[in-house]
Formats: sequence, structure tokens, C-alpha cells
Amino acid sequence: MRVAPSAEAREVARAAAQWLALLESGEATEDDQARLQHWRSSDGRHEHAWQKIQLLRQRFSDLPSALAMATLDRPDPARRAALKRALGLAALVPTAWLISRQLPLDVWRADLHTSTGEHKRLALADGSSLQLNTASAVNVDLAARQLTLVRGEMALNVPGSSPLMINAPYGRISVSRSEVCVRLNERDCNVSVVRGVVQLQPLHGPALTLQQGQQVTLQASGAGPVTPFDALMPGWREGVLMAQNQPLGDFLRELSRYRSGLLRWDPALENLRITGSFRLDNTDQVLSLLAASLPVEIHTRTRFWVSLVPRNIPPAEKTG
Repeated sequence: MRVAPSAEAREVARAAAQWLALLESGEATEDDQARLQHWRSSDGRHEHAWQKIQLLRQRFSDLPSALAMATLDRPDPARRAALKRALGLAALVPTAWLISRQLPLDVWRADLHTSTGEHKRLALADGSSLQLNTASAVNVDLAARQLTLVRGEMALNVPGSSPLMINAPYGRISVSRSEVCVRLNERDCNVSVVRGVVQLQPLHGPALTLQQGQQVTLQASGAGPVTPFDALMPGWREGVLMAQNQPLGDFLRELSRYRSGLLRWDPALENLRITGSFRLDNTDQVLSLLAASLPVEIHTRTRFWVSLVPRNIPPAEKTG
């Protein structure tokens, strides 16, 4: 099974798309041009995405040209408005195509899926309950007693003795009279037992049993060591993101899974510590809380382009 690209890869594609949209809007300033150049040169992946989207833009360049000529022939306000909409659409066509390349077809074809920031709780016909976290996709085949995690994260509670099998790229998990959380990452899969006992069969290596309060990471090479697991930590099941003396960088990386667009932060903020429980239904409010409790400032270019930087402390406060 093909593993979904990382959130980072998707965000790079989205960033390239947003830069293109800004340039196509005709409102880009010299400062914007300089910021784009810095973004492109700061990482090879950025430049690769930019070149790809420019190539796609060229392939769609004929459509706006033809529309522009028609508008120049009859330059009335309605036609100019139509041209503006068409130009915007033409710019979005390669953008949408590029982003879709980052989201495999099997995600779109999945029986159940969630968008970024969405959370679903479903009752299955056999009495089991399934929860999907943000940006997740699952195929369900109750006749064969199996589910396939295509992307993202799920929680499965099976009250009966008839096992349900969870298929993941790095192994299979048999769940009966137990509850388990499974998270698919770019190169591995985390399995955590909230209640009961589950059986795991990694792609390589021997089968193993996980008890309540235990977790393990499955990789292509096999299972990693079994470690303790705090059953309260996957607070996403209740719509909460929890942190206990967590580095701010790790917290923001997790928070970014629940936000559309770009969330960036100055590397100087990485090791600030954060503790608390934060509602996931309003990530803008979470950022505001961070700004109120930590020495950080929030810079918002658009709703989908947010940066965190260290707060400038006035001299009086420094010497206070």
C-alpha cells in the first residue's frame, strides 16, 4: 500500500500554490518578491515545488490569453470582472493539480475520510465504534471483518469477542474486547492500547501482544520496543490537544495537523515549554492563548498564513 506523503510535503505544495496566487493577483510588492526568493532559496524542496508549479502554470497559459483578447475587444466592466474571475480560476487549476498530486487517489476513494481539522465518530453495524482524527481515511469491510487505515489516525473500540482486523502499511492489528489508537506517519505506524489486549503481526518479525497502557511503533523492518502509554494523551478523541511540559516546536507541529494553510515559527521558539489542554475546534484561539502565556507574537498574513516570532521585550521589562 502506498503511504500518504508527509504533512510537510503537502504544506510545501500549498505554500508554492499560495505564492503563485499572490503573484497572479497583481498585488505582490517588492518585499513579497524578496520573500518569495528567500523561500525558494532556503530549501531545495521549496525550489522544486516552485519550478513544478511554474511548469504547470505555463501549460494553462493559453486560456487566460484568449480571454484577455476577448475582453480587450469589448472592455466593459462586466467583462473585466469575468476576466478577473477566469484568471483566478486559471491560476488555481495547476495549483489544485499540484496539491492533488500530494494526496494519493486511494485517500479520495476511501470509504470514510476527514478533512483537515475535522473529526468523526461513527457506530459500525457490528456494535464497534470508530473515530477518525484530522485528515484521515479508512476503508471498511465488515463482511471480511477488516478495516484499512489509508491515511492519518483512528481509534477503534470493539466490545465483542469477534475480532476486527486493522490493516496498515507496516502490519496488521487484531482488536477484540479492546480499544486501540493507530496513527500512520510518513515512515512508521504507532499502535497504542487504551483498553484490553490486542495482537499485532508486523510485516517482518514475530507477532506480539500489546496490553492496556502499552504502545509500539511498526516500521518496514518490524516492530520497535514496547513502551508505556498514557491513555489520557490522545485527547483528540474528545477534541482536545494536550501538552505536559512539551517543547513548543513539537506542540506546534501537532497543532498544524489541525489547521489548513501554513503555520510557521522562528527556530528560537522551539524549546519553549507548554502545558495545558486546548480545544481543537478553534486553532486560532489556541494561537492567541500561546501569545498570551508565552513570549511570542502572532503575525497573520492571511487566515491560512500564520507565523510565530519571539516577542520583543521592552528594556524596562528586561531589567524589571
